[in-house]
Amino acid sequence: MTSPLGQKINSRRKEMGISLERLADMAGISKSYLWELENRDKPNPSTEKIAQIAMALDVTTEFLLSSSLEADVDMDDQVFFRKYQKLNQKEKAKFRQLVDVWADDED
Repeated sequence: MTSPLGQKINSRRKEMGISLERLADMAGISKSYLWELENRDKPNPSTEKIAQIAMALDVTTEFLLSSSLEADVDMDDQVFFRKYQKLNQKEKAKFRQLVDVWADDED
């Protein structure tokens, strides 16, 4: 039986429509290591590897490490803000302008 971590990785990978090899490339880890995480019942990955996989899968490390198989409601927000933080200052300014326009439309 696979671990909750392995189930989450496998499920999210399939949801994204990517192969084991593609996810391994995206996360910067070996395909065999990723296979072990997905299929062994007691994987013991480093926090660095979990962070790499989480980024590649657009989920949080907390989601991958939690015992629950369901995504936390606020995981999407955390992933969104992680992406936002990677934007340069010009892109962030444009995005804030867009949000301001949407907020003005609601008034």
